[in-house]
Amino acid sequence: MFQLKGIEKMNEEQKMKYMINKLQAQLSSEEDELANISNATAIIDAIIDRINWAGFYFIKNDELVLGPFQGLPACNRIQIGKGVCGTAVVERKVQRIADVCKFPGHIACDAASKSEIVIPLIKDDIVYGVLDIDSPQFDRFSELEEKYLVKFVDLLNEYVDWNRII
Repeated sequence: MFQLKGIEKMNEEQKMKYMINKLQAQLSSEEDELANISNATAIIDAIIDRINWAGFYFIKNDELVLGPFQGLPACNRIQIGKGVCGTAVVERKVQRIADVCKFPGHIACDAASKSEIVIPLIKDDIVYGVLDIDSPQFDRFSELEEKYLVKFVDLLNEYVDWNRII
């Protein structure tokens, strides 16, 4: 059973470490990729506050296709190179955007989103997709969160065979 114990008393770094520990426990006790990435989005949603969407997009047939997520219904497909997610794929680097309205070509799947962080899923030098997290607050995501979200994806890479997803 998943329980959040004492999270309201934790500082930001403690929450991020807790999130990594929860993911590690999930991944080490389950082999199914879909179950693991679905629960990964739920872990993010439960632990990171002030967000309105967290989920995955996977590269299929040269475009990003929606995967497991938490939040309102989202864009089903995003062209590679378009929006924050597509840019993360092309540039192969994290996109931490303080104001998505100022991002050239931003795709507004949820008009409430004001800031966004996108971490590309790169394993063995192949980009498989992205982890995308949105917030209704401007400049929501910190360097500390970026650091731990990269670790989060690194941990997923240890356990998940992305080829079985796409």
